Amino acid sequence: MKKGVLSILSLIVCVVLLILSFQLYLDTRRQLLFQEIRQQDPDSSSFSERLALNESLSASRETAITRAIRSASPAIAGIHVTTIQEYSNNPFFNDPFFNRFFPNNIYKKRIQSLGSGVVISSDGYIVTNAHVLGENAVEIYATLTGGDRYAAEIVGIDALTDIALIKIDAQDLAFIEMADSDDLIIGEWVIALGNPFGLFNVSNKPIATAGIISSIRMNFGETESGHVYQDMIQTDASINSGNSGGALVNMRGELIGINTFIFSGNTSGNSGSVGIGFAIPINRVRQIVSDLKTNGKIDRNWDFGISGQPLTQSIIDYYNLDTDHGIIIIDIKKGKAGDKAGLKVGDIILSINDQEVRRNQDVIEIINTSYLKIGDTIKALINRDGSEFSVEIPLIQ
Repeated sequence: MKKGVLSILSLIVCVVLLILSFQLYLDTRRQLLFQEIRQQDPDSSSFSERLALNESLSASRETAITRAIRSASPAIAGIHVTTIQEYSNNPFFNDPFFNRFFPNNIYKKRIQSLGSGVVISSDGYIVTNAHVLGENAVEIYATLTGGDRYAAEIVGIDALTDIALIKIDAQDLAFIEMADSDDLIIGEWVIALGNPFGLFNVSNKPIATAGIISSIRMNFGETESGHVYQDMIQTDASINSGNSGGALVNMRGELIGINTFIFSGNTSGNSGSVGIGFAIPINRVRQIVSDLKTNGKIDRNWDFGISGQPLTQSIIDYYNLDTDHGIIIIDIKKGKAGDKAGLKVGDIILSINDQEVRRNQDVIEIINTSYLKIGDTIKALINRDGSEFSVEIPLIQ
């Protein structure tokens, strides 16, 4: 029995000695290797120092920009749209006389276009620009980071703000958090993520460009396309064709705006980015998206029910006015907004929401640039028989 125990103890001792000998051998080989490296690179202080330097350099490649891109990229989508465009081969177009002899044949053509989108919820809601979807869209597809492609349906479009909401049938998606676009700093770093020139599809991930916020609260009013761009964020992060509808994010990877349009180097707009791009602030997008989710649209089809004409010098003299601006009401529709507010023919509208009016179009532009809708009210300053008073007018159909 004792002999067996002694044999086991002897075996354990031999194994321990063997392990210690092997460890000593490895340590000796490591020291010899370090000596060889020092001899080959006599200018280096030590191999361990170089290792530490390499690790430091590798860590320095990770910046706030790279982290923000990594955080936000999974929520970016490439948007592909097919619309139907109608055209005629009749050289006389809609002339009723010639149409009797030359039938007006209508042809249809499928037009492909692309843009960007941002996933804003895990259940598949994606925000983009209204102009990305265009008119008469018959097919919309969203390609997510990684290459998954989904058919999308339009939830709602608000042409005035150039914001659209679409949805794909998917769950548990990566989505982006929204920041507060009222808390922006001119000069802070931002990143534009999207699908410029369709390059998203080449690698199945968004294209990133970096820059700063160049300016904020840029007002452009109503454009020829009918979109109203107010309080826009200006950035020098490169934005190109296909970036529309994509994300402008801060260094925390949060969404601060939807990239929308650029200034180009020529009037045709074909020269690409020159470092002046604009994004819709996310606080406005958040409000519009909420309404589109709830109602599918934003009802701006209000009817003021008032016809007026600009003040002329003869009108100013006749009413003995001390103002050179305003419109005089010449007709009011029964039951419409102006009638319900108690306005009368002969009243002079001097201002709307503290902004002077000089023509009928001014009233429309003031209401549109304030993004007002049915159910909202405006404040009008009225001159009646030489006396001025304010009245609130509801926007109704």
